[in-house]
Amino acid sequence: MPVRKNITVGAPVLLALALLATGCAGGRDDAGATPPASPSAAATPHGYVEGAQEEAEQQSRLLLNDPRTGDTLVLDLITGESHEVPRTPGTSALTTDGRFGYFHGADGTRVLDTGAWTVDHGDHVHYYRAAIREVGRLSDGPDGSGTPDASGISNTPGAPDGTGTRVRGDAAVTVVTHGDGRAEIHRRADLEAGNLGTPRPLPGTHAGAVVPYAEHLLTLTDDAEGTPRTAVYDREGERVPAPDAVCEEPRGDAVTRRGVVLGCADGALLIRAGDGTFTAERIPYGTDVPERERATDLRHRAGGDTLTAPAGDRAVWVLDVTERTWTRVETGPAVAANTAGEGSPLLVLRTDGTLHGYDIATGEQVSRTKTMLKNVPGTGPDATAPRPVIEVDRSRAYLNDPEGRRVYEIDYNDGLRVARTFDLGIEPALMVETGR
Repeated sequence: MPVRKNITVGAPVLLALALLATGCAGGRDDAGATPPASPSAAATPHGYVEGAQEEAEQQSRLLLNDPRTGDTLVLDLITGESHEVPRTPGTSALTTDGRFGYFHGADGTRVLDTGAWTVDHGDHVHYYRAAIREVGRLSDGPDGSGTPDASGISNTPGAPDGTGTRVRGDAAVTVVTHGDGRAEIHRRADLEAGNLGTPRPLPGTHAGAVVPYAEHLLTLTDDAEGTPRTAVYDREGERVPAPDAVCEEPRGDAVTRRGVVLGCADGALLIRAGDGTFTAERIPYGTDVPERERATDLRHRAGGDTLTAPAGDRAVWVLDVTERTWTRVETGPAVAANTAGEGSPLLVLRTDGTLHGYDIATGEQVSRTKTMLKNVPGTGPDATAPRPVIEVDRSRAYLNDPEGRRVYEIDYNDGLRVARTFDLGIEPALMVETGR
């Protein structure tokens, strides 16, 4: 695949070259390189994945798309190089499960393997990189809905993706939930091998996205009165005991280390697994919240337990899943928000194109930048355009600037310093981070 350098750098890339605690060897391999030969079974090291190279650090990449032209890039944040992939015009939403990118459009959902992912074993972690490659196109549901509705233009899995196709995955399965509520299960191994395989239907219809979690499938199904209630299935599609919990008007979901969070009309529903059973706990707002100010676009750092979501146009919700508390931070006109949690600032892009940092505990502004985006898509007369997003990992945040044809890398622990600027040849209106 064509590769080009594209950085105007404010600071050099710092690479952590420490040996893996697990004793697994690592080395870098270009995204399009020939995969290493498979070792014999006796020589296979712990963590070996055929066709992939194990590395000593997270292999973060940004998947970027211009819906107008279809131009698409995979930006390698380790090497600073961008890899051109086949065009995908008409993309209305771009989502990811940490490795695969899903381009939602009117003619279905295209699947791209970005070639970067993380495997978390709890006591240690493996980081991998492999070739970028096409996987295929997921078929539409029976109702023909291959894309979110106009109100659901989104960049992440937790976004309010309306009545269209929603894709959620883990290390074993990928579940596609169609607009009519029907769902199908794909084997993750098939996607990793570069094909869609033969999916299996999941019984019933579902009120929200079906979320793989704790070797089960978590979802909501309507009861006889039409009220969404929790339901749990095993990997084979058999229903198993589930907590009797209601989530009215569900919008948005997120998988955290503390469990699965579902956005509901009165706040959030936290579903956890332990000792072979599932429990549900309500995390209410504590006050009546108008529909337009509810938390539906749930965003967070992968592996983090602090979620953010717009609270209307002038504030941001922060949900501390560990403490089971909501905090409303008055930010002024907000366009995008995210946080790394764990004492890190709340990051907010405002309509004037400036980035602000807030102390979540006090709500006070602690940092801000000069104008970074001259014109912010999704605001003013261009209200239907996809809004920029803030992607966050353990040390950096990334902000896309479509009009400027660039992506900013922000050191949020150093007063929102711009660490690097990636100049691109496309307008990156849609962006997600993979390798997590």
